[in-house]
Amino acid sequence: MPSGMGWHRDFGQGGARQTTVFEPIADPLLVERIRACVTTYVEPTAAAIDRDNRYPRDEVRAIARGGFATLSLPAHYGGEGRPLGDTVAVFEEVSRASGAAGASLITSFLAQTTIALYGTPTVKQRYLPRFGEGLVASFAMTEAAHGSDVRHLDTKARLDGERWIIDGAKAFVTSAAAAGMFVILAETDDGVSSFVVPRDAPGVEVEVGKGASTFGLRNGPHVTVRLIAAMIPKDHLLGIEGKGIKQSAICLDHSRVLAGAICIGIARAAVEGALQFARTRKAFDKHVIDFQGIQWYFADLVTEIEAARHLVYAAARAVDAGRDLARLPAQAKLLASRVAVNAASQAIQICGAQGMLESLPFGRYLRDAKAYEIAGGSSEILKNTIAEHLD
Repeated sequence: MPSGMGWHRDFGQGGARQTTVFEPIADPLLVERIRACVTTYVEPTAAAIDRDNRYPRDEVRAIARGGFATLSLPAHYGGEGRPLGDTVAVFEEVSRASGAAGASLITSFLAQTTIALYGTPTVKQRYLPRFGEGLVASFAMTEAAHGSDVRHLDTKARLDGERWIIDGAKAFVTSAAAAGMFVILAETDDGVSSFVVPRDAPGVEVEVGKGASTFGLRNGPHVTVRLIAAMIPKDHLLGIEGKGIKQSAICLDHSRVLAGAICIGIARAAVEGALQFARTRKAFDKHVIDFQGIQWYFADLVTEIEAARHLVYAAARAVDAGRDLARLPAQAKLLASRVAVNAASQAIQICGAQGMLESLPFGRYLRDAKAYEIAGGSSEILKNTIAEHLD
């Protein structure tokens, strides 16, 4: 067997490592619990999730039942009232095993946060405890004709007595194939507004079109949600009518912090995998890690990842404190996604031909990292946001 092929055999189907060069930033005991859950329920199936392009329903349910999907919620809704930084740790560790699993969690978190901040007491009580049981939710904002511009929407909602009637369609909805509920933006007489729409509400249809699969963050095809005179109760309006854009911006600030955490998890997986290779593989009678040029690669990579990690956690603290709500989350996601793409690319370079093997996860890391330079707010949109908040 050629030198280093034992590493190939032992790398595993998931691709995440049992050891890490990065110390926890959040509560170490919580991180230990998360890692145990991920090792048992996510790592073994990470490659299959990507290969089969399936929603990781069982994995997400296991994470939820471990209490990790609702950490930031108050105790009376099934949470622990923890700071956002602890949820960042969850996303970082889950995504170190599977970026697709992290992306699956973030859609539910975004819907959960919107309901927690703006839902009526009845709606909160009806939906929030279910997230701890594994409820899957999607945030349906994008429309095919408008993309990131949500100021004018083709989806319309009108009040009819004690119910809202919604007509329109939402495109590129992540996790929608498995979602039991959606948070949807629609235009009313007073402007863009947010609504909770159960999947089983009359008039809701989920359509998987041709070519709906993506090359990265593969957790099932992105689908179109059609609303054909869809009917929901009056109290399923979230917050004040006409304030949906502002509400979405605040909730997206939360999710961009977690998107940054997903990118950090991917970057760590790539670098730690390459380090495992370099410590085992021999070339020219010495281990790859003993070459100074390779050491310099790793020195740069771990420095960049650590800097991006701390920015992500700083953004989480800022969100908790209610300051720099737009700028720091945008900075965190912008830097973390860039670092993840570079880390995955360099990891492949370090591993050479083995880095290109489909049986190893480095290609998945690169595809997932690149997807997050677009998903959840493209790098260009993030730069615009940062520039607008320099004063």
